[in-house]
Amino acid sequence: MRHRRFKLLLDENMAPRERFPILNSRHDVRHLVHDLNLSGITDDQVYAIARKTRRIIVTFNRKHFAPMSGKSKETGIFAVSPTISNGQIDTKVVALLSHHPPLFFYGKIQMITGSI
Repeated sequence: MRHRRFKLLLDENMAPRERFPILNSRHDVRHLVHDLNLSGITDDQVYAIARKTRRIIVTFNRKHFAPMSGKSKETGIFAVSPTISNGQIDTKVVALLSHHPPLFFYGKIQMITGSI
């Protein structure tokens, strides 16, 4: 099976993309602050950037992004539990991406938690 390469946008509350070595090596990952030099922008602006660039947002901020999740078929949201480690985030997001086609995630929110 051919490897699919996804485009992801790490919200400013996430660690830099280098902290997710597997994800960063297999997919096109950009960090809002460390790569795009955008800090302190609103969640609506983050969503607009993700939509324009067709990236899936990875964030700890489920509360604010959940209402946006169905607004566009050009982006999606991965809401990460704040209780899991960067290593867990790395492996769980990679596993999730490897089991679905790209369009599966657009227009939806996916929860990334510590449970199996």
